Amino acid sequence: MALEITQYLLAAQSPDAKIRNEAETTLGQFREQNLPGFLLSLSVELSSDGKPTESRRLAGIVLKNSLDAKEAATKGNLVQQWVAIDISFKSQIKNSLLKTLGSSVREASHTAAQVVAKIASIEVPKKEWPEVVGLLLSNMTQPDTPVLLKQATLEALGYICEEISDEDLVQEEVNAVLTAVIQGMNVSEQNSDVRLAATRALYNALDFARTNFGNEMERNYIMKVICDAALANEIEIRKAAFECLVSIASTYYEILEPYMQKIFELTSNAVKADEEAVALQALEFWSSICDEELDIQDNELPESGNSNPPHSQFIQKALSTLVPMLLETLLKQDEDQDQEDGIWNLAMAGGTCLGLVAKVVGDLVVPLVMPFVEANISMSDWRSREAATFAFGSILDGPSIEKLSPLVNAGLDFMLNAMKDQNSHVKDTTAWTLSRIFELMHLPASGLSVVTPANFQKILVVLLEGLKDAPHVAEKVCGAIYFLALGYEDAGPTSSLMTPFLTDIFSTLIATAERTDSSDSKLRSSAYEALNQVVRCSNLPETSQIIYRLLPAIMSKLEQTINLQIVSSDDREKQGDLQASLCGVLQVIIQKLSSADDTKPVILQAADQIMVLFLNVFACRSSTVHEEAMLAIGALAYATGPDFEKYMQEFNKVLEMGLQNFEEYQVCAISVGVVGDICRALDGKILPYCDGIMAHLLKDLSSSELDRSVKPPIFSCFGDIALAIGEHFEKYVTYAVPMMQGASELCARIDTNDEDMVDYGNQLRRSIFEAYSGILQGFKNGKAELMLPHAPHLLQFIELVAKDQQRDESVTKAAVAVLGDLADALGSNLKVMIKDSAFCTELLGECLVSGDDQLKETAMWTQGMIGRAFSVCG
Repeated sequence: MALEITQYLLAAQSPDAKIRNEAETTLGQFREQNLPGFLLSLSVELSSDGKPTESRRLAGIVLKNSLDAKEAATKGNLVQQWVAIDISFKSQIKNSLLKTLGSSVREASHTAAQVVAKIASIEVPKKEWPEVVGLLLSNMTQPDTPVLLKQATLEALGYICEEISDEDLVQEEVNAVLTAVIQGMNVSEQNSDVRLAATRALYNALDFARTNFGNEMERNYIMKVICDAALANEIEIRKAAFECLVSIASTYYEILEPYMQKIFELTSNAVKADEEAVALQALEFWSSICDEELDIQDNELPESGNSNPPHSQFIQKALSTLVPMLLETLLKQDEDQDQEDGIWNLAMAGGTCLGLVAKVVGDLVVPLVMPFVEANISMSDWRSREAATFAFGSILDGPSIEKLSPLVNAGLDFMLNAMKDQNSHVKDTTAWTLSRIFELMHLPASGLSVVTPANFQKILVVLLEGLKDAPHVAEKVCGAIYFLALGYEDAGPTSSLMTPFLTDIFSTLIATAERTDSSDSKLRSSAYEALNQVVRCSNLPETSQIIYRLLPAIMSKLEQTINLQIVSSDDREKQGDLQASLCGVLQVIIQKLSSADDTKPVILQAADQIMVLFLNVFACRSSTVHEEAMLAIGALAYATGPDFEKYMQEFNKVLEMGLQNFEEYQVCAISVGVVGDICRALDGKILPYCDGIMAHLLKDLSSSELDRSVKPPIFSCFGDIALAIGEHFEKYVTYAVPMMQGASELCARIDTNDEDMVDYGNQLRRSIFEAYSGILQGFKNGKAELMLPHAPHLLQFIELVAKDQQRDESVTKAAVAVLGDLADALGSNLKVMIKDSAFCTELLGECLVSGDDQLKETAMWTQGMIGRAFSVCG
């Protein structure tokens, strides 16, 4: 039964910490000792109109948080707790909540709608509350239903549609929900709150309406009601209606043709004259259409020219009126838009949409945009100059280099001079546009570049000067330097253009990273990212002496951070960000200098000092520092090879800590990767540490708390360990292989309609094959027979993967390689297992005609191994 908990809920909000803590403790004990009674008491509190609003509000929050959580593991536990509650308690709670939907206190009915949906998300898929939709719909069909009940009911229906899958409702229920929602949206609905709740509910219900959108009459009616709502007097209803149109653009692109003229009129009027919140959604509609058309273009088969779904070319058809509308938005900048991170306004949304349009239509956009650029680029008003620059930068990705090159070459000097503009907004956008130019049109390796020996020095002088500008401008300049350097990555001797300026580039970027006038760490991290790219892409034979000098300078800076005085959490955060950036720079220097035999000794000589620094930064509690330091240690292990053994005793403590870090799973994932680096560096010398490492890896695989993305790298890591220690891996086989088999069975059950799960399944399968490959190669010279009992299961798994059309190329490669390793290790024992297996021949045949040379080579090797296994037997 429900207990009186009002006083405790009120006390839990007391400003007096002692009263508050006592109340929270009492409520916590009630929850622990009698969860059903606790939840029932909360639902009764929420439903009682005579109770104080404050206690009802907290009751609703606690009830909702007892059913749902952001973390998947916590949510899973809460769901299990609800499922275990006796049905009589659950019925009373649900009845209480349904009653609360009619409450005259808006806050209570709104919360009840959310909680009803949370329960429905658990029970409807299990067919345990089949009547909920009918109960809610009866509220909408009763004559004289109070307005507040209608509003809360529509909210509940919308939230339910948001929470469950479209497979969880039968078509009759979908039809009834849509009827109620559309009725609530109709212009005949007098109450604007009901109309808004209905429009928002439709947004959540659109995924369910596929059958209805397939029926022309129903579709016409739904679209008419949405278009009417887009003209409502209330801004929130108009905004919600445009959100529906955005969703329809991506969900029902193929049926939009008859409505596009009306939608263009609505979006155009909204962009030109409506409130910003509505205008932003109108622009989002066109961005969504662009996204759909780009997807269709990506999936078009070039040989047939056919596309599926049909390409309606809405962007191209609307181009002559759409582009001028977008260009107009670029003049609606905010005065402080460069100062605030994450700000989003009409000008930014318009520029983003224009960039997508350029990708869709390519060269066709250029003659529509360039007159605007030429007319505004030299105007006295800063808004015109900034808008012209933004327009030019936005269309650089899409049109052909042939079309853009003359324009960029003609305008580059103008852009460089604009970096001295009096207005910081213009300089900010100019720096961004220069970074786009260098990213997209500076390709020395292909012989195409706007950067030449004649203009390189001027470009660099302007960029280095720009690093001294306002922080937001300097940050964009860092991006320009990053892409300028990136162009030389595969350019061979051409990178000598940078060499004479390298010392200046390094010193200016380091000075930029150390600026104290920037309010956040964004400028610092951008400066160090640019520095890393310059190191990566420099021509090592020419620049080794300069990079040698950079190494001790960065080591010294990292050492200074260890002794920083920390008096606040802000200080600690700054220390962590700085250490992470410096570890990142050291990683890049280590990789660069260790990539050539004549520069590698510099790293070997400094390795002891570097390792001491890395071990010291693990005292910082920041996960970002741990990630960067781990990656840098992986690079050092690769550089030092077997000599890394001397660091293992100390480093192993840190490594094991990383492997146990479930909470910051990226640290755990990188630690797993570093185990692989160390295995490759140490080979058999890793053996003394393997018991501890394997125990952690197996525990990680068994954990429901650890993010699933870490699990594939763990299987790959088994392969690395097995390769390093060879037959000593025998003692882990009885633990590792069942885990691999269990994961391979999970792959067979993956939902092929879920794109994320398909990607995950491919990662998982590839890593399982890599694990088997490492174990088979490690055992082949002495303990191959240990894998005989597991070979049939592995062959079944390969066959299953071979039949899957959704496997990606990396999975195919790994499957073919492990088949070869199996033949290589087991020899004649394999013949009896695969003599009737047509899938082997089919898989190899498919790979031998592949356009991928590496895959073809692997298949030829595997074919040879199978042939050898058969001939030994014969």
